Amino acid sequence: MTSPAAARRARQLEERRSRIVGAARALAEEQGWDAVTTRRLADAIEYSQPVLYGHFPQGRTQIVTAVALEGFEELATALAPSTLGDTGGDAGGDVERVRSLVTAYLDFAERHPATYDAMFLLPVLVRFASDETPAVVRAGFEAIEDTLRHLDNPPADVPTTAEVLWGAVHGLVALRRAGRFPAAHQQERIETLVNLITG
Repeated sequence: MTSPAAARRARQLEERRSRIVGAARALAEEQGWDAVTTRRLADAIEYSQPVLYGHFPQGRTQIVTAVALEGFEELATALAPSTLGDTGGDAGGDVERVRSLVTAYLDFAERHPATYDAMFLLPVLVRFASDETPAVVRAGFEAIEDTLRHLDNPPADVPTTAEVLWGAVHGLVALRRAGRFPAAHQQERIETLVNLITG
């Protein structure tokens, strides 16, 4: 049985770790990941750099990984509601479900650009597309698969369709953020993608 003192210490360590991750994420969202250094983080949370390294011995990459994992958890939560609801045989039900999924994904990426970068662009200490991929990372993809499985007319190959849908939505995020797509036609792009998936 854990002693009260040990439990308190564990709680304090977790709170401190959470504070470090929160500060890194806030700084990245405000100023970009280039602004996130261990020195600036230590100053922001008023801890010494050795304390910071005590929680994250692998430094910035481990902190970016912690932010990415938070992001994956939040993305999965944002996508989960798209699997809910009974369309009652409504012919437009599939379109609404996929549109809800696509919109939720794009909204998440728009609201949290630095977190999205941590999840998909920056080096992190997580293996993707393997048996070692953490459940929290798989959860977002599983939410996409679940949405497709709950369609009145689901695709014949749900996993592959989910990969293509995820790739397409990620492409919309990346190309829009890079200025390769104009903002004016985003809704048309969404509708085209939804129609391609729902047939």
